[in-house]
Amino acid sequence: MCQSWAPTRSNAYYFEMKVTNAGDKGQVSIGFTCRDYNLRRQPGWESNSCGYHGDDGFIYRGHGKGEAFGPTYTTGDTVGAGINYASQEFFFTKNGKLVGTVDKDIKGPLYPTVAVHGQNEKVTVNFGQQHFLFDIKTYRSEEILKQRKLFEKLPLPPNVSHWIVRSYLLHYGYQDTLSSFDAESENSSLRNPTAQENGISEQEDAYALNHRKNLRQLIRKGNIDSAFRYLRNWYPQVVQVETSAICFLLHAQRFIEHIRDNQLLDAVNYARTELNKFLKVEPFEGMLEDAIALLAYDNPAKSCVGYLLKQSQREFVADAVNAVILSTNPNTKNVESCMYSCMEKLLRQLTLCVWERRALNENQGEAFDLHREQRRWGWKTLDD
Repeated sequence: MCQSWAPTRSNAYYFEMKVTNAGDKGQVSIGFTCRDYNLRRQPGWESNSCGYHGDDGFIYRGHGKGEAFGPTYTTGDTVGAGINYASQEFFFTKNGKLVGTVDKDIKGPLYPTVAVHGQNEKVTVNFGQQHFLFDIKTYRSEEILKQRKLFEKLPLPPNVSHWIVRSYLLHYGYQDTLSSFDAESENSSLRNPTAQENGISEQEDAYALNHRKNLRQLIRKGNIDSAFRYLRNWYPQVVQVETSAICFLLHAQRFIEHIRDNQLLDAVNYARTELNKFLKVEPFEGMLEDAIALLAYDNPAKSCVGYLLKQSQREFVADAVNAVILSTNPNTKNVESCMYSCMEKLLRQLTLCVWERRALNENQGEAFDLHREQRRWGWKTLDD
């Protein structure tokens, strides 16, 4: 009998065993057992174990009585055992074909296990160091598609996608895009009450829309001086504290724009006059060091801190300014809600629910990664 720990951070784990000699009785088996399993017993004969046995083709799940499951296997056959962490099932294969699945009702860490029980029985085990006979890659992809189809069958309120997108545009001040979006919607059956029917309130996100649009456009173009000027005129309370987070982001971005324009002397002078006041403000140390480091490179865009010169950094600053303006709305009940749009809140709730579900499965299965899901669905990021 052989045991080694089965990794859990994927949607499925799999290994194979080739029977090189079934011996006199053919009592070879494959499956999973717990850590302290009696190695003198075949998988499935004792509690906290599951095994597919070659002599009778039965599946054994924690007791001596087997259940009819699949074909027998013998010398020359290759059988496999796997765990589908998404569906919480064991699955077994023979000669590259799926035999079947059974519920995984065992808690705790599991170990891939093979067993021989008679004379002359010999097997070789493949944990992935060689090509599997069963196409595990396709199996994993198909399981992901199954999960996707389940999601697609979930009922949603009418037109909810439309109003989520609209609330996103409204929240971030994309006024021109919003106008085009609404004009196009006039030709459809969408109507305004649907937003309220779906529980999406737009009152707070509509606050100061034109101002937020203008400031976003200025920052996206790198015109930080004008953004500062308008902020002082429209929302002086936002930039009243010179060492506030929003002032730091804007001053740091102005410094970055000097670097982008290859105005190195201006950048140094700006750092001395404006960034110098943030040197002892601990929360800003990391970004401040990265920004100053841009001066050290002949080609800063290709350096380890080149991310600061990407358009996404301008968007980051524009989002921060947008949020702080929304927070000045006297009707805002929760300032923290200004940070995120309805769409982002839903994504955070989705992430939390997936992680909670994974925790219920003892942290088994593929961990949720939003960026990976973006790639799977073919979404592109701002800098793609």
